[in-house]
Amino acid sequence: MTSYPRDHVGYGANPPDPQWPGGARLALSIVLNYEEGAERNILDGDGEAESYLQEIVGAPALVGARNYNVESMYNYGSRAGFWRLHRVLTARGLPITVYGATLAMMRNPDAVRAMVDAGWEIATHAYRWFDYSTLSEAEERQHLANTIREHTALTGSRPVGWYCGRMSDNTRRLVAEDGGFLYDSDDYSDDLPYWNLAHEKPLLIIPYTLDANDFRFVLPQGFNTADHFAAYLIDTFDTLYAEGGRMMNVGLHCRLAGKPGRLPGLTRFLDHVASHHDVWICRREDIARHWMATHPA
Repeated sequence: MTSYPRDHVGYGANPPDPQWPGGARLALSIVLNYEEGAERNILDGDGEAESYLQEIVGAPALVGARNYNVESMYNYGSRAGFWRLHRVLTARGLPITVYGATLAMMRNPDAVRAMVDAGWEIATHAYRWFDYSTLSEAEERQHLANTIREHTALTGSRPVGWYCGRMSDNTRRLVAEDGGFLYDSDDYSDDLPYWNLAHEKPLLIIPYTLDANDFRFVLPQGFNTADHFAAYLIDTFDTLYAEGGRMMNVGLHCRLAGKPGRLPGLTRFLDHVASHHDVWICRREDIARHWMATHPA
């Protein structure tokens, strides 16, 4: 290799003061992943059925056939789980970010209207919820164009946030070249935003999380009960709050945290957060605009 692209140093021992609005000790970003209807399915021309992030942990993908069990588990997210989470989050007036897979949004415009009416940011979760390393650069570029076009038509504004989840070697470069995104969250490397200068235009990275995330309910050695989920979120919050000057992410999925046996873990965490008064609960777009103004590239 002529260059080594990984950064093992970051901010080091002296991270910058984020200067969160109102002197908050912590910025809390709650993210709802909306994927149901964009997962792998032979109905959409895929070679196999979805097998990832569903209740039968470790189940193999069905090749060349529909998996009706997995389909119905995903359908639970859009039919019931979304609305349960929507009720809890809107009742508390929480500003959140949605990672919306475009095809999933197209298949449930009622949910999209509810997101918009709630004042939530709808960032894009790419056009499909699958592994983009399987596409050519030309195919991925077309998916990106389709995403921006359809997302804009559905929501009334183009997405300014990006999270693919399963990116290719080309994804970040294509996002940077587009020029219309405020931030990219395909990253898990820090507790604060940072600038990526690898491309012609600086790209703000707002790291996300795969640990304070309900998807661990359907992974080996993950969360088993709502208490496990609540305890992990609360411990994460307390550590970052004590440190001060940090950002915390919480990842939710309609078909996972939207289940009645898991929701109490989220509500217990939100009650804990509500007992602290110097926390900035915000959308990722708000974090991006603040960081750009306070810590420009």
